[in-house]
Amino acid sequence: MTARVPSDALGRRVLCGAEYATVRYVGSVPPTAGIWLGVEWDDPQRGKHDGTYEGTQYFKCRHPRGGSFIRPNKANFGVDFLTAVKDRYGLNDQGVQHGTENTLVFGKKTVEFVGMDSVAEQQSQLNRLVDISVHECAVSHAGQKEEISRTCPNIRHINLSKNLISSWETVTAIASQVQNLETLNLSENKMKFPSTSTSVSSVFSKLRILALNQTQITWTEVLLCAPGWPALEELYLTSNNITVLERPDNVLQTLKLLDLSDNQLLDGNQLHLIAHLPRLEQLILRNTGISSIHFPDAGFGCKTKMFPSLKRLAINDNKISQWSSINELDKLSSLQSLQCHNNPFMDTEKNPETLRQLIIAKISQLEVLNKSEILPAERKGAELDYRKIFGNDWLAAGGNWNPEKNKPSEEFLTAHPRYPSLCLKYGAPEEGELKGRQPLTLKNQLLTLTIKCPEKPEQKPVEKKLPESMTIQRVKGLLYRLLKIPGSELKLSYESSKLEGKEVELDNDLKPLQFYSIENGDCVLVRW
Repeated sequence: MTARVPSDALGRRVLCGAEYATVRYVGSVPPTAGIWLGVEWDDPQRGKHDGTYEGTQYFKCRHPRGGSFIRPNKANFGVDFLTAVKDRYGLNDQGVQHGTENTLVFGKKTVEFVGMDSVAEQQSQLNRLVDISVHECAVSHAGQKEEISRTCPNIRHINLSKNLISSWETVTAIASQVQNLETLNLSENKMKFPSTSTSVSSVFSKLRILALNQTQITWTEVLLCAPGWPALEELYLTSNNITVLERPDNVLQTLKLLDLSDNQLLDGNQLHLIAHLPRLEQLILRNTGISSIHFPDAGFGCKTKMFPSLKRLAINDNKISQWSSINELDKLSSLQSLQCHNNPFMDTEKNPETLRQLIIAKISQLEVLNKSEILPAERKGAELDYRKIFGNDWLAAGGNWNPEKNKPSEEFLTAHPRYPSLCLKYGAPEEGELKGRQPLTLKNQLLTLTIKCPEKPEQKPVEKKLPESMTIQRVKGLLYRLLKIPGSELKLSYESSKLEGKEVELDNDLKPLQFYSIENGDCVLVRW
């Protein structure tokens, strides 16, 4: 059994059946004979102890029952990269594995060929491979030196996820033989990364996309490796227990996308440490535990210098409870798209349509919210409504139609930093507009209406409940999304059983439904 154990077994990743583990001990376990491997299982439920047996500690585990002893013949130490490629693509020495007659299956692609018998033709197919996936193929090492570059010289994209790679050195040994490597997925490989700065090589000089999800990498280790990624544009680091960030100095300067989802960050201030990446356009922070966002370098109505290029931000599934964090996002000079589902602040408003309008009104340059486009008509309606809804609060806080007397309190401006700019854009709300304003809770009457498209018979009628105070502008915004209508002008009218044979045009975008005496059961007709 000793012969079956590699000399570098300690620390190696192994497969035992379908279970993954790391070798923590190689040696004897008295009173039994022979060599044992002490392994720490990825799934601690698979284990029996913490590395201690009969009172002797042979190795340590993170979980009190995460360890076991197995015989070496039960452990699969994996294969080299090229063996996995040949097996995956049916190009091993046993001959090509055909799909139907004269076809060859390359991953998900079926390619037609004529005559694939000779070794030379097999080699020809390996030469042509550009995009390679050896996901879950037990790859553990690079193999013979230069063999990859000789056999597969045209590789550009490699998926090495969920294999048996145990160190960054192995990754470098494979990548050093792939001259034009652009995309590399190493997710679900628990490996060791450099703990000190390493000499910069040109191995990853063309790498643009790198996925290191579930690899147990820390942010410090990311920064130690980053000098070797001079052209990196997308970096995926989900589920790595990253809690603290550090400022990247002279590294990651080309980065356009960063995904830190499913890492429980210490607090929202950690974001300040990555806020000066000059080209970062997309930041994904799903389920990171952040409860607030704040850009302290900019005041009311001003833009922050942080995240200068950020266009797309995802903060779904977090703990953001205050609207002040949404106000802060208006300080981002380039923000166009926001995803913010499943945050406590969204529970403050039960009507999802009103919630959407509030977010749109608070962030001036937003074009897409929760994957739904914001059309100009919807933005205008949201901003006019916002200006009206909080008009009485504005007056009570010192706001005034006379510009010389208009001095709203700092408390009001903190809660509604965009209000002054909305007044500049549309004019201050008139006194008549603010009389008898319904509260924002929308407890007023809901109307059950049928939505029909008379010129589009293939479009089935839809029943919707809408508040009678909803403006025609907001109804149009809802219908754009509901009916997936391209950006054309909507014409609305309604018909009622009380007005047989008559259609009443809904021609004023600023008027509420109740202005037109619409009642329960009436039918709204949509044309475009």
